[in-house]
Amino acid sequence: MVAIEIMPLITLFSAPKSFMDPHIAVIQRNAIKSWTLLPDVEIILLGEETGLSEAARELGVKHIPNVARNQRGTPLISSMIQRARENSSSNLLCIINADMILMPDFVEAARRSRLQRDKFVLLSQRWDLDVTEPLDFSGDWHHRLSSIVHRQGTLHRPAGSDFFLFPKVCYQDVPDFAIGRAGWDNWMIYKARKERWPVIDCTPSVMIIRQNHEYSHLAVGRSHAERPGSFERI
Repeated sequence: MVAIEIMPLITLFSAPKSFMDPHIAVIQRNAIKSWTLLPDVEIILLGEETGLSEAARELGVKHIPNVARNQRGTPLISSMIQRARENSSSNLLCIINADMILMPDFVEAARRSRLQRDKFVLLSQRWDLDVTEPLDFSGDWHHRLSSIVHRQGTLHRPAGSDFFLFPKVCYQDVPDFAIGRAGWDNWMIYKARKERWPVIDCTPSVMIIRQNHEYSHLAVGRSHAERPGSFERI
């Protein structure tokens, strides 16, 4: 009997920060762990940050170290998408920040969108939640977490996007924006509108959780919008 290999529905890819900071390490492991529990996904972690290869091995996901960077050492969106496209075995790609927790409703939203459109971009608002410890992913974890978010979390205003899901045929010509700086997410939406791809907001049906953290990895703790490289193209 010949084994039939089933392709995943989605390739999630991200460029995590260094795992040296204990809090950043906790929330990134929480996020990536939640991704591994989703059905029909594969995961690619990009970059050479301290502790990344070890975390990828620990969580059983693919690690690709060689991604292009700007002069400040920040991974470029264009290279990230290219590397994910080259190493993906799915038809849908999703660039996502490494502090974002996903639940099964995310996969269902992607599946419904794919059935309706050949080209599209899926995004949503996020829920902000204070998380300081490793999460319990046993049993019915996503329902427990959803209840906590409704009690303690806050729906972020509709500004800034923490993920973009799109068919592999989209975004073939991305400028060299730096990840984690302001501007690139606005361009992603602009590009979709320019190409007349539907931009689908799945906020009403999907809970995407951002684990709150400070910006101590950036000089003087300023947010990415205030740092060199924001709105910058190489």
